[in-house]
Amino acid sequence: MAVSVQGQQVTFTPPAGAAGLVGDFTDWRKREPLPAAPGVPLSLTLPRGAWVEYAWVDAAGEPFADPDNPQKSLNPWWSYPRAAVVGEYARHPLWLRPEATRKGTAHRLTWEGEVFGGTRRAIVYTPHGHDPARPTPVYYVQDGVAFYRTGKLGEVMDRAAEAGLATGAVLVFVEPGDRNEEYYLNGRYLDFLRREVFARVEGEYVTPSARGLWGASLGGLISLYLGSRHPELFSRVVSHSGAFIARPGAQSPSGVIDTTTAGEWLLEQLTATPPTHLKTSLDTGTLEWLTGPNRRMAGLFADHFLPHQYREYPSGHNWVTWREALPEAFLYMQGS
Repeated sequence: MAVSVQGQQVTFTPPAGAAGLVGDFTDWRKREPLPAAPGVPLSLTLPRGAWVEYAWVDAAGEPFADPDNPQKSLNPWWSYPRAAVVGEYARHPLWLRPEATRKGTAHRLTWEGEVFGGTRRAIVYTPHGHDPARPTPVYYVQDGVAFYRTGKLGEVMDRAAEAGLATGAVLVFVEPGDRNEEYYLNGRYLDFLRREVFARVEGEYVTPSARGLWGASLGGLISLYLGSRHPELFSRVVSHSGAFIARPGAQSPSGVIDTTTAGEWLLEQLTATPPTHLKTSLDTGTLEWLTGPNRRMAGLFADHFLPHQYREYPSGHNWVTWREALPEAFLYMQGS
């Protein structure tokens, strides 16, 4: 048996070749693997209702999937994570409704980039019955393909609108080139949005009544960073598991952007100048290294009585967490 669950106790049985266990509970590679030996069970106490992703690592530290567990997850980055559920992971009621019959329309854009170079892509998703001349909120969504295909944010909007729970918006799913470069507190990303994305979307597909930024992890970081600094452009931000451990120019010794030890620079900035112009939705998983920074960011917004919501989910830094968070985020922004 690969995984057994009794109450909050989850027992993992290592297969042949396993030397360690990694997952949401080790923040994957950000902490050392839990030592393991084939056939010797490991037990962890985890939150009730948790969805937990994990993998085994071999003696060389290379991850591999649990051969005895067929339960995959919504992970677009790696093929090896498998999942364990502590009881029942709650689905949002919107996902349990029938699929919408009145759906929006996807318009695909492709162009050669100027600010960052390379071929750039975006999907403009307009709600059912949309009139481009009618003022409508527009959200620029980072990691566009993942939010469109894996998160199914357009489907969230269709379901919410058909149920009479929310009004429609235009969703612009913007695909990054190098997301580490573009999203890590990079002011040039605003140049890219204004010169290349706004210019192709606004007027042609939407007359904005309000602009918002939407993203997960580093996408949440750049969304709140730019949204907080530019009240003339943005009035709404949605951030899922925002990577709020970040500082301009911070890198690890290997030259990779630092999302573990850089400190909470954006929190410092917003403490000095609270973003009173923003309506913000924040959420995070409780099994990730960014839980504390997101709680502290939400605490800042609460202390200053800023319009916001904050929610937590019993899962990690992954698309299971974010897909379940999408309905509440959309309803908070567009709820009727």
